[in-house]
Amino acid sequence: MKRALIIDDEPLARMVVMEYLLDFKDQIELIQECGDGFEGLKAIQQHKPDLIFLDVQMPKITGFEMLELVDQPPSVIFTTAFDEYAIKAFEAHAIDYLLKPFSKDRFNKAVEKFLALSAETKPAVKTEKLLEDVQSATQNERIVVKTGTKVKIIPVRDVEYLQADDDYVSVVTPEGAFLKNKTMSYFEQTLDPKQFVRVHRSYMLAISEITRIDPYEKDSHLAILKSGAKIPVSKTGYVKLKQVLGI
Repeated sequence: MKRALIIDDEPLARMVVMEYLLDFKDQIELIQECGDGFEGLKAIQQHKPDLIFLDVQMPKITGFEMLELVDQPPSVIFTTAFDEYAIKAFEAHAIDYLLKPFSKDRFNKAVEKFLALSAETKPAVKTEKLLEDVQSATQNERIVVKTGTKVKIIPVRDVEYLQADDDYVSVVTPEGAFLKNKTMSYFEQTLDPKQFVRVHRSYMLAISEITRIDPYEKDSHLAILKSGAKIPVSKTGYVKLKQVLGI
């Protein structure tokens, strides 16, 4: 028996999925319905479902942001009216996507596809690839991180710099540093290149935070930020900085 969650902020949408799922009651057990991404994240961590029916555009955190916080994402069927740019990513990596409003026949096909594929695919890998593709197609305005059991939303405008930290990236703000389970390359692809520049293998900084750039050792510099932080700038990073700053 497969176990499933519904995560959608619209009660009517959840009700439709619950009703349609009755046709699969011998194969799929609905263990919980959730009204937002925070509740959905807790339910995934608690129940470790095989499948989630997930809306994308929700208040608080989006469906994509919620998935980023899950260590081992389950299979996903999106139930959404999301913009067309993401459809290719859905087609390539999600089990399926249902564009609202969807019919019972279309729903049944998606669930049958999940049941057929679930034994032979690795949903976590597919979901992680989906997130990479979708996030690189849009520019982030915020970064969502986990701090213990809590979720924190960091507006990109508050980020001073990012620093590589083993398998994580440390997102540094006036409030402190927060770890995000992503790579520096990911942030290079998703943050606005006019606002953030990777100046070193281990550092990426906000252009607006720079007060001056000082010579340092041979072929390198230090970027001095408003906070007083001194960020190493490599030879290549210095070239990038000059291009963005127009100097």
